[in-house]
Amino acid sequence: MTDVLVLSVNVNIALVRVDVQCTAVGASYPWCATWSNRVHGSYLRFPADVPSGGRSVVLRLRVRRFTCPNASCRRRTFVEQISGLTRRHGQRTERLRSTLADIGLALAGRAGARMARVLGIGVSRSTVLRLVDALPEPVPPAPRVLGVDEYATRKGRQYGTVLVDVETRRPVDLLPDREAASLAAWLAKRPGIEVVCRDRAPFFAEGATAGAPQAVQVADRWHLWHNLSEAAERSVSQHRRCLRVPVPSASQTKADPAPEAEPSTSPWTTSSRFADRTRARHATIHALIDAGHSRRSIQRQLGMTYRTVQPFADAARPEELFNCQWQNRTSVLDAYKSYLDGRWSEGCTNAWKLWEEIVPLGYQGSYGRVRAYLHLKRTSPRPVAARPPSPRAVAGWILRRPENLTESEQLQLKTVSTDCLEIAALTRHVRSFAVMLTERRGERLPDWLDAVRQDDLPSLHTLAAGLERDRDAVIAGLTLPWSSGVVEGHVNRIKMLKRQMFGRAGFRLLRKRVLLA
Repeated sequence: MTDVLVLSVNVNIALVRVDVQCTAVGASYPWCATWSNRVHGSYLRFPADVPSGGRSVVLRLRVRRFTCPNASCRRRTFVEQISGLTRRHGQRTERLRSTLADIGLALAGRAGARMARVLGIGVSRSTVLRLVDALPEPVPPAPRVLGVDEYATRKGRQYGTVLVDVETRRPVDLLPDREAASLAAWLAKRPGIEVVCRDRAPFFAEGATAGAPQAVQVADRWHLWHNLSEAAERSVSQHRRCLRVPVPSASQTKADPAPEAEPSTSPWTTSSRFADRTRARHATIHALIDAGHSRRSIQRQLGMTYRTVQPFADAARPEELFNCQWQNRTSVLDAYKSYLDGRWSEGCTNAWKLWEEIVPLGYQGSYGRVRAYLHLKRTSPRPVAARPPSPRAVAGWILRRPENLTESEQLQLKTVSTDCLEIAALTRHVRSFAVMLTERRGERLPDWLDAVRQDDLPSLHTLAAGLERDRDAVIAGLTLPWSSGVVEGHVNRIKMLKRQMFGRAGFRLLRKRVLLA
């Protein structure tokens, strides 16, 4: 039983007029536009159709063939087409072409070809891409609320612009770059746009102002909160010395810890091959001495020099042999241990970062020596001081809702704010902005900016200057319900489509997959 199903179809269509004009130059023949009177036999075509029951389907069509009697006409022959089924030079039916095009839009070339074989359609990846490329260019609509954001075709090097209808949550168009002029030209052709949602990138602000001056620009709230969180973390880092004060923790107990053993680098604290060999030699030499042998005799019996036997014979215990070897040895790191201890108390425990900091100070030792010293501090049974919270942790306490903090976190944040007035002011400003953002009270922004400028918080001053330059869009973002969240989702989708094609898709194919899928 064959895997190919052949269906024979005789097409008997009464042609009235065929819209094919004669191509002869300088001649006009009225019968060249009506070829139905010039039937020249029949013609068989075998277009492939959508599989049925797991088997490939091929249609055998018997259609009519026409000829032009004009010898100078370049189109000597013409075969009738069946509307909705065939096209000129087509090897597949329109239904199969649309099916493969939909597979290509969803899965691209290689994956699309594999899926087509599962469905019973033998096709190559290049054919799938050609069918996608042959689709008509999408016509961008004119939305009322437009979302604008950038996407990376090559991260850090080349970027494009994605435009999304915020109301229908569908992509509208893709631009090959993120230049203000390109966005302005696209917006100028669509005067019906009323709202433009964007981040605070300057090129999008300039393009929206030039191309759609009638539209209200809305700064995205997520980007505003993200910028505030970054500024808050920088502010806490600038006052990290205030975090040195031991902060009470719920896990701390009042009981005194066990006394710390003195750190020692002596080989006697751990078993080692060198220590075992020294113990064995010391025991052997003292056993011979107790048996009545002289040191010269011991030297001859063990094959040692007199200077080797003498220290072992004089030492009552093997530990005495290492007084000069392992104790009070100087190190190139000694001059920098005070600096490392101070940075450790500040909360910096990264060995590589501390090594990079002391190299400009004149340290010429290795990174391994710094790592070993910090490892000793890290594994010490009792740290020198309570480890302060990291700037990121404190910034997280400030940015979270007060009711979502645990009792221990609230107590620690209160202690830090009491010891540092700048962190207390930062907490007040961040929570005031959070109320303004969640309750959509953008009219409070000018008062918030004035309050920020009155405190010594350079990072917040930088943020306030940026918000002041884009004041109208920020106030609209804190007041209107529109947001760019749906645009961020399509940016992630574009990343997936681009990686699915191994990053080698051109702009034209990527645009069709984004807009037509």
